[in-house]
Amino acid sequence: MPTIEPEEHKSLREAVAALGKRHGRDFNREQLWSEAAKLGYLGVNLPEEYGGGGGGIAELSIVLEELGAAGCPLLMMVVSPAICGTVIARFGTEAQKQEWLPALADGTRTMAFGITEPDAGSNSHRITTTAQRDGADWLLTGRKVFISGVDIADATLIVGRTEDSRTGRLKPCLFIVPRDAEGFTRRQIDMELQAAEKQFELTLDDVRLPAEALVGDEDAGLLQLFAGLNPERIMTAAFAIGMGRYALSQAITYARDRTVWNTPIGAHQAIAHPLAQAHIDLELARLMMQKAAHLYDAGDDVAAGEAANMAKYAAGEACVKAVDQAVHTLGGNGLTREFGLASLITAARVARIAPVSREMILNYVSHQTLGLPKSY
Repeated sequence: MPTIEPEEHKSLREAVAALGKRHGRDFNREQLWSEAAKLGYLGVNLPEEYGGGGGGIAELSIVLEELGAAGCPLLMMVVSPAICGTVIARFGTEAQKQEWLPALADGTRTMAFGITEPDAGSNSHRITTTAQRDGADWLLTGRKVFISGVDIADATLIVGRTEDSRTGRLKPCLFIVPRDAEGFTRRQIDMELQAAEKQFELTLDDVRLPAEALVGDEDAGLLQLFAGLNPERIMTAAFAIGMGRYALSQAITYARDRTVWNTPIGAHQAIAHPLAQAHIDLELARLMMQKAAHLYDAGDDVAAGEAANMAKYAAGEACVKAVDQAVHTLGGNGLTREFGLASLITAARVARIAPVSREMILNYVSHQTLGLPKSY
């Protein structure tokens, strides 16, 4: 894989950074989403024949990272074009591609993603949302929790389980559920975290869907699911790296300007060294993210799975440390609304928790990479 970004990636970074700077920390989500779509950034990873930019997750992660570094990340980019757009582009029928991909690319429609359940958590094998055939239709029943942006999404890509006709075992399948489907209800979760995108609990009570709501082959199982989960981890890493860079830039500016005893506080190693270390950690996390994106775009799903998990882990840790050090550098000012860092203390921890905890990533690396036995 390339170790230096090509010129087109550098140009993309510069252009998106300029867009982010225009909107800044007090951005309006709808306005930024609309402008990013018009400039072709939302669909940069989607196929050209369906209105996208013909790039991959490498390009989309650059967009999200640079918006985050400007203080205006768009969480739904992780979900709508990265997860849902990728799954439909790879496994959807021609009709599904025609219906959804151009609209996802130009931002006129969005799609949420529903996998997490109250009793399943990080264990996707315990998902209880089931899909049963009823004639030519499907009936979906179950619950989902911590699903982002359902209120603004036109549909939700729901992970359910169907019975394998050969083995009788349940296997994961993906279904497009329209927002207004009968029996599909949502309840907003009261979150301490303040974000433009809200979190919801979903209930599916015998939601009837036509046969064409199924995305891909019902017998493909985990292949299709992880086609969406690997980009999710890569994009979460981009989200975290961008957030960490924003916090760090605020701290660096403050450390240069804030003078105590006629000396900028940034001249003191107790201030400078932790900021330097935070920068190093963010850069290392970005390298792993770039590796994961390259592997995924090259079609190496197995290697991409390992790298995507590592990138998400490294970025989450680096983000939390960068935000913490930034707030500490500003002291009391780090907790004021003026500098916009205090809210990141909570937001940064999301990168450690979602979409999969750091402990589960360590389990993955222990089992899949190191070959150690499972404890569960």
